[in-house]
Amino acid sequence: MPTPAYTIVCTKKALVAPGVYELRFTRPEGMTFKAGQFVLFDVPLVEDRTNIQARAYSIASAPGETELLFGVKLKEGGRASMWIEQVIQEGTPVRIQGPFGLFLVKETDPACIFIATGAGVAPFRSQLIDLLEEKKDTRPMHVLFGVRHPQDFFWLQDFMSLARAYPNFVFHPVLSGDDESWTGLRGHVQQHLPSINAAHPDAGIYICGAPEMVKDVKETCLTDFGIPKIRLHAEGYI
Repeated sequence: MPTPAYTIVCTKKALVAPGVYELRFTRPEGMTFKAGQFVLFDVPLVEDRTNIQARAYSIASAPGETELLFGVKLKEGGRASMWIEQVIQEGTPVRIQGPFGLFLVKETDPACIFIATGAGVAPFRSQLIDLLEEKKDTRPMHVLFGVRHPQDFFWLQDFMSLARAYPNFVFHPVLSGDDESWTGLRGHVQQHLPSINAAHPDAGIYICGAPEMVKDVKETCLTDFGIPKIRLHAEGYI
């Protein structure tokens, strides 16, 4: 069967961190997806709207939410970045195809550890709301969310609200840059994995971020921490 295509309409466009846009769209009637999946946007060149290429973005909204939510990291000079900055506004229609992807949380994992940097946190927002709020999943869950500077964090309220409401979920924001006011965890996200992994030695580990970050975290898990490959699940974005 061909993958479904839909026209969605932008309902909100907001800069939520330096170089990161939150985009909300109408959700077409009958559109279903699983937490962790992505869609392909038809992205035209700003200077030639007939020249269209597809770009993949993880769905950040949970399957039970009524809108489609995306977090998009801008890339200087990038086709999609220029389109988002210069063309997309509230009321703009966009064609998408999907859902696609198998970056799904396994029901057999006794615990889940999610590791993200930047916009890589998008599928984890979807998965956590789906697991905690909609499925009432009581497995231990941890999120390590890394950025360079405090202002680079976004959707913190969503994750902190979930952590307050569900005692089986712990949120760990991590800062890699220098900031004297920061009192939380520092360094690279994978540095803080061993202590969490020690408490949950059979947890499924889910990694999402830029490809080089995903590669580094996977190699560190395999070579430095001795975590079996079967426990690692990764999704890289470009």
